[in-house]
Amino acid sequence: MTRHALITGGLGTIGTAMARRLVAAGHRVTVLDRPGGHAPEGQGWLGVDLNDLAGAGAAVAALAREQPVDILVNNAALIINKPYDDFSLEEYEDQVRVNSSAGFALARACAPAMKAQGWGRIINLTSVTLSGEWDGYVPYVASKGAQYGLTKGLARELGPHGITVNAISPGAVVSEAENRVFGDRLAEYDGWVKTRQCLKTRIEADDIAALAQFLVSDDARMITGQNIRVDGGW
Repeated sequence: MTRHALITGGLGTIGTAMARRLVAAGHRVTVLDRPGGHAPEGQGWLGVDLNDLAGAGAAVAALAREQPVDILVNNAALIINKPYDDFSLEEYEDQVRVNSSAGFALARACAPAMKAQGWGRIINLTSVTLSGEWDGYVPYVASKGAQYGLTKGLARELGPHGITVNAISPGAVVSEAENRVFGDRLAEYDGWVKTRQCLKTRIEADDIAALAQFLVSDDARMITGQNIRVDGGW
């Protein structure tokens, strides 16, 4: 059956891979990203600033009224790497807002249609950084911890309506974000990752997308409230 999926951060490396997977599986996909962009051919587009939680929620609620969202993937994230005491309170709040609070706002916007049909899938992206083995990511780790808590809470609340809610915890994925954060020390970072992974091959975005494709399928109908790591073994 064709479902309608909304993927936030849909123009990023992981978001793009997930959109391609779901389109190939026969689903309709709307990508949500910052205003001013455009979706790849064959995908819908919603230009939204997730810093504006009320506005983002209203825009997605309007979309869901016109085209019920069966699958919501909260993938968008801000990530900054620097020492804890170099972060301002504003930077901390920005990351929590986009990385976690937006997931709550959009789930609330999409859930009514999911409840009405008795079927839905929500996937929240958390992170391998929750393992505590990474320096320089205090706001990011805190926001992803909140995203995991959101997953557990929503799974309990929405389960009676036939809606599953799960988290995917990616490891160190080869991505544009990695290039941006570690551009001046990419080779050093690559070696550091490989020494810590059990598997000595870098994770690609499609490895994350493959799990997302499974979790939205009927084969995963009894999986909910889980945080599944795709990290090469840490």
